[in-house]
Amino acid sequence: MTEKTTSISVAELLEIAQEAAAAGAAVLAERETVAPAGTVLTQAESGVKTKSSESDLVTDFDRRAEEAVREVISRRRPHDSISGEEYGTTEVEDPSGYRWSIDPLDGTTNFVRGIAYYGTSVGVQGPDGDWLAGVVNAPALRRIWWGSRGQGSFTTRNGGEPVRLAGPTGDPHAGLLATGFGYDPDRRDEQTAAVAEMLRNFGNLRRLGAAALDICMVADGALDAYAEYGIWEHDWAAGALIAEEAGVPVRRPASPNSDEAPDWCVVGSLGIEHRQLQPTPTGL
Repeated sequence: MTEKTTSISVAELLEIAQEAAAAGAAVLAERETVAPAGTVLTQAESGVKTKSSESDLVTDFDRRAEEAVREVISRRRPHDSISGEEYGTTEVEDPSGYRWSIDPLDGTTNFVRGIAYYGTSVGVQGPDGDWLAGVVNAPALRRIWWGSRGQGSFTTRNGGEPVRLAGPTGDPHAGLLATGFGYDPDRRDEQTAAVAEMLRNFGNLRRLGAAALDICMVADGALDAYAEYGIWEHDWAAGALIAEEAGVPVRRPASPNSDEAPDWCVVGSLGIEHRQLQPTPTGL
């Protein structure tokens, strides 16, 4: 298979990412027609199933949102590959070298339970491996975050004017550390111990249940740092770029596959060097 390099500007990639994320978020917004905000979806309403554990959920909304995101990208960029949470990696004939990493519904458990903290995440990586554009669209919060390589990152609230992001500005010792925990009990125990040590440098902890949104909230300064062990590339692909473009230090996991090579994803300052974190907590 030959590789086709298709010239495209970062601005154009961002515009496609915005369209694709909006398409996914529009599917998620249909939740309000199924059940009122703040109420739990039934299995019939959501088509909910489990993946790696009883608490690791996937719904018909996840799948339909990913289909909507993929349709936009495939139509606009037919020679780009796409990696998604629900349908894996799609290779194409005559590939361009660009690859999209998408999470159609980040925060599925929140979505099912009527907690407004969820959204669609779309990031794109160039042929040289650099992340070039990313968008996170949270329809229930009416928030959109986006960024592009070398152009900064921004957010809108309720469709208002874009606000440029500049990261946390307060004293982290009085600030908030965000994290999440895996579904495996042994891994969760190790994560808890590691995060407890990090928490010594912060005022308090938040565990909100959607990694992409957590990362974006560090970018806009609502949270001071985020650290989580074992998340997948589609969780951080868009958010990490948005945070970087806001001037926030970022440590990406070395591998996109959390099952094969779990690692820490860190956004913001933990009070220690990111490189001091071991790829795997003790005992995993």
